[in-house]
Amino acid sequence: MTKIKAVFSDIDGTLINSSHMITEKTKLAVQKATSLGVPFVLVSARMPSGILPLQRELQIESPIICYSGSLVIDCRSNTTIFSKGLPQENVIGIHETVKSKFSNIHMSIYSHDQWVVENPQDEWVVQEQDITGAQPVQANFKSFINTSPEVHKILCMGPAKEIDKLEKVLKKDNAALNIYKSKDTYLEIMPGDASKSKAIQQILNQYHFKKEEVMAIGDNFNDIDMLKFAGLGIAMGNAPDEVKKHANQVTYGNDEEGLSLSLEKNVFR
Repeated sequence: MTKIKAVFSDIDGTLINSSHMITEKTKLAVQKATSLGVPFVLVSARMPSGILPLQRELQIESPIICYSGSLVIDCRSNTTIFSKGLPQENVIGIHETVKSKFSNIHMSIYSHDQWVVENPQDEWVVQEQDITGAQPVQANFKSFINTSPEVHKILCMGPAKEIDKLEKVLKKDNAALNIYKSKDTYLEIMPGDASKSKAIQQILNQYHFKKEEVMAIGDNFNDIDMLKFAGLGIAMGNAPDEVKKHANQVTYGNDEEGLSLSLEKNVFR
C-alpha cells in the first residue's frame, strides 16, 4: 500500500461526533499524524469561522477547504489559495425563487468569512449558530447581492419535504451549479466548477504530493468526489450506503472513534 502523506477530513459527521465535539482520542490521533509530518486538512461546506476554532482545538496549521471547495485558505499566511463565487444572476434568481415560492424556507448567503442573513432571530439561524459557532451578519439580500464581490455558498434550511421540492426547482433552473442536500433539512448551493477534489488538488500542488498518497474521509454525499479522488477513500460507518459504495474502506461511525481508528490503521503503520 502507498504511504499516506496527507489526510483530508470532512467535519460534520466525521471529525466531530453527534454532540458536535472532537473526542480526546481523535484529537490525539490528529496531533500524532501532524507530528509525523502528515498534514491533516479540514474539508467542509462550512465558512472559515466555522472551521478555524476546530483548527485551533486540534493545534494544527494546515490549509482549510471551505464551502466544499469554493474557498481554500492558507492558514499560516492567512492568504487565499483559491476562490470561486456563484454567478450573480444565479444568486438573484435563487433568492427570488425562495422568497416568492418557499416562504417557510430560510436562506443564508456566505461570502468569504461573512454569513449573511435577513433575520438573525430565525430558528434555523439560531440552530446553525449553535452547531458551528459562527456569527451571522444582518443585511438586505438585494443590496448585498448587488454589491458583494463573491458569493461562495447559499444555504437553504427548512422542513424536509419543502427542501425536496426546492431542490427539484433549483436543479431545473440552475443546472450548472452544484446543488445537494447535506442533510434532509439543508440544501447547499455552490459553484458547479468547484469541488472538494479540485480544492484538494490545489493543496497537493503546494505540497508536491500525488493523489495516490492522499487519504480522504467523510460521511455524506458531498464527500463522494473526494473519496473517489483520493488514493484511499474512507467512508464513516454512519454514512449512507450510497456513499460507502464509493469508498475503499468503511470505518466505524463518528460516535465510535471511526476517524482515529482510520488514522491508526492507515497512517501510523
